[in-house]
Amino acid sequence: MITLANTPVLETERLILRAPQADDFAPFAAFMAGDRAGFVGGPLSADLAWRGFGHVIGHWVMRGYGFFVITEKATGRALGTVGPWYPEGWPEPELGWTLWDAASEGKGIAREAAEAARAYAYGQLGWSTAISLIAPDNAPSAALARRMGAVPEGQFELRGTQVDIWRHPAAAALADGGPEAYA
Repeated sequence: MITLANTPVLETERLILRAPQADDFAPFAAFMAGDRAGFVGGPLSADLAWRGFGHVIGHWVMRGYGFFVITEKATGRALGTVGPWYPEGWPEPELGWTLWDAASEGKGIAREAAEAARAYAYGQLGWSTAISLIAPDNAPSAALARRMGAVPEGQFELRGTQVDIWRHPAAAALADGGPEAYA
């Protein structure tokens, strides 16, 4: 199997965060075809999902970082994406996350993955801060951002849609272990 070269692999207690692979396209496309993808530009046909998946892979090549695929350690099953993200047109670097299957929600998977990805962005990439762009009616993502210590900071028009900007605690605040570090 051909994979992205020199892409880091992050490991948490239950998860492995790795580069996207060809086998990940099927679950990605299934997610993008459904209503759950409404917060990330879907639903999309398979051909448009293919383009979106190529965007995820290409971001690694163009920026040197990007979305990791969240996989279960126990099964190797792909659950979604998470990671540092800064496509053209974004106001600044973002930490993004998406779980592809509703059955994965409510288990702390997104938080575990997002905290590992944020630590990577702050530690390895040298980011001092990050935002997350979240649709105003995406309550689960807003709740996760809040649990991670992020706070609403305004709005941004992203491809014709207003999204909320959530500011994550600065890297220095997390390193100091202040009360906002892991709210």
